[in-house]
Amino acid sequence: MTLKGALLGLALAYGTLWGGAQVLAPAFGRVPIPCTGEPLRMQSPLFCATLRNFVTPELRALARDAAATVAAQYPGTVTLALDGNLPVFDGVPLIPHLSHDDGEKLDFAFYYMDDTGTYLPGRTASPIGYFAFERVGTDVCGDTAGPMRWEMRWFEPLTRDLALEPARTAALVRALLDDPRSGKLFLEPPLAQALGLDHPRLRFAGCGAARHDDHIHLEL
Repeated sequence: MTLKGALLGLALAYGTLWGGAQVLAPAFGRVPIPCTGEPLRMQSPLFCATLRNFVTPELRALARDAAATVAAQYPGTVTLALDGNLPVFDGVPLIPHLSHDDGEKLDFAFYYMDDTGTYLPGRTASPIGYFAFERVGTDVCGDTAGPMRWEMRWFEPLTRDLALEPARTAALVRALLDDPRSGKLFLEPPLAQALGLDHPRLRFAGCGAARHDDHIHLEL
């Protein structure tokens, strides 16, 4: 087989897998977060290409409603989703997220602004939406951090020098938490305090889990 033939075969296999996932996902109780459009879409086409943008219908509706709420408060706002779940049955984790295994978890990117304070629609400090840690205040874990609490210092040169846009980020967190369909939301305590956020369902994931000062984690 020639290289061209092999590549064509791989492309056809991938296309079949991707298309089949779109058709079969509803049978597993999964629907996709849109890859394009406003006010809610995935942060990058990569999430869609790798089938990481699936959630339950209830969670998608919650995410859409929260994005619409923020856009109503701040016209032109685009809310970017990150990892959701795979379009398969419950119990299959979305590596490296061990908890993203039932369609009821979804991560959101922060909103960002430039050095003049101008909001940047559809832009994130990290090219993948993760690992651009805010590192506000003192690390609550210190020497007690577990192996999953990655610092990712090596990734910092790949991030953009953008500032977190606090008003929109706080508005999204409030919209998600105020929705009765939400279960809990993870955010690092120093960042939550800096944003003026306090809610019974706002939680700290713990020192044994991943950091949550680079993204928002929501669960039904």
